[in-house]
Amino acid sequence: MEKGSNSGRYGGTDYELMGLQMESLMEQDRNWLPVLSNASAVLMTSMESVNWAGFYILRADRLVLGPFQGRPACIHIEIGRGVCGTAAQRRKTLVVEDVHQFPGHIACDSASRSEIVVPIFDGDRVAGVLDIDSPEEGRFSDRDREGLEGFVRALEAHIEW
Repeated sequence: MEKGSNSGRYGGTDYELMGLQMESLMEQDRNWLPVLSNASAVLMTSMESVNWAGFYILRADRLVLGPFQGRPACIHIEIGRGVCGTAAQRRKTLVVEDVHQFPGHIACDSASRSEIVVPIFDGDRVAGVLDIDSPEEGRFSDRDREGLEGFVRALEAHIEW
């Protein structure tokens, strides 16, 4: 269900380096579209055992597919529905060890087994979510949660919506 107990099988992810890459890229343009496009590429190429990395942007009362790397995905997600919609509603990061055990999980890619979703804020408002899927159950650790929350905070500090 919701956890983050992976004992560090993927401890090689260098979140500090990923943040530095994004800082350099954001110097060129701070608009949300190119920033999140590059961020999804940085995530996908820097993390092991990940089959989808991308963003959903809040528009009106639902999340809408934004820049991503991976297989085609759901276009609209209602707030409170699935892992992404629930993370947006709760305004907190969700780490799900087995998505098939998450009530209301939306299966865009049947290969996905675990997921982490980090809300993105624009001030006090949820602007969207970072969503990363893995084909391995229990892929995401507390270290990943902390690293990805830091990655998102860096985006929030520079991005222009």
